[in-house]
Amino acid sequence: MEHTPPPFFNTGPSATARLLIFAVLSLALLIADARFKYLTTLREVASLIVYPIQRIAIAPAVVARRAAEFFVSNAALRQENARLMQESLTNAARLLQFQAMRAENDHLRSLLEARERVNNDVRAAEILYAARDPFSRKVIIDSGSQQAIKEGSPVIDERGVVGQVTRVYPWLSEVTLITDKNHLVPVLNPRNGLRAVLAGTGNDGRLELQFVPLNADFRTGDQLVTSGIDGVYPPGLPVAEISNVERNAAYLFARITCRPLAGVNSHTQVLVVGAERALPERPPEDAPPPVRQKKTRRGA
Repeated sequence: MEHTPPPFFNTGPSATARLLIFAVLSLALLIADARFKYLTTLREVASLIVYPIQRIAIAPAVVARRAAEFFVSNAALRQENARLMQESLTNAARLLQFQAMRAENDHLRSLLEARERVNNDVRAAEILYAARDPFSRKVIIDSGSQQAIKEGSPVIDERGVVGQVTRVYPWLSEVTLITDKNHLVPVLNPRNGLRAVLAGTGNDGRLELQFVPLNADFRTGDQLVTSGIDGVYPPGLPVAEISNVERNAAYLFARITCRPLAGVNSHTQVLVVGAERALPERPPEDAPPPVRQKKTRRGA
């Protein structure tokens, strides 16, 4: 005995029929869209409706990716900033070294030119350090008796007289600067030929002319050179320039201050000039004058 379901339980066409119907409908829509573009507007409307849903769906992934990129970029920027800062410091140090080397090369070229102007034997030396006594103006150079350096040798640079060798060791020498308060230099004013004695004051930028009469023709701006007296300094080496002249009738001598022309407080390379011509020994102060013999008359 067959059982048939009541009409209100009827489920419609079969699955095969529905498949055929939807397949034919799909083909028709494809043909209509491909040939006549009927579904373009419908597709645009659907994309507008679906777009917010798509953005909401992919928002967590986008936020996570951008957060990762932010932290990665921040760390990379920090590393790049640190690297650039290190390179900047390195380049700054190299630039300072380059400038120092260029200044040293310029100074050495000037010393070579000064060496050609001096007729005596000249030897280059380097200043190693200053003397320990803070009240003296002395430096130590890297040449001594093994390099034929002798006491009393003048020390110059490209601009003028720096000082004089006062003590010699086997490999080092002590140089007393012209600004030392116990150092004297015989000088000459080329403008009028007047001689004087230039003394140090203990100040690196100040010298004084000693025992100059009030009426002596010394003016501000006059340049003083070595006179060559005593055979210590070669004649004609620049020493100082007069910076101030004070004449007061209450004193016997004028007060004349000068500034050194040489770099007594700068640079590290100097020239040691060979000994000047030897002079005969100074006669003793208490020696009696020589007795002249009287000529006898002929036939007497």
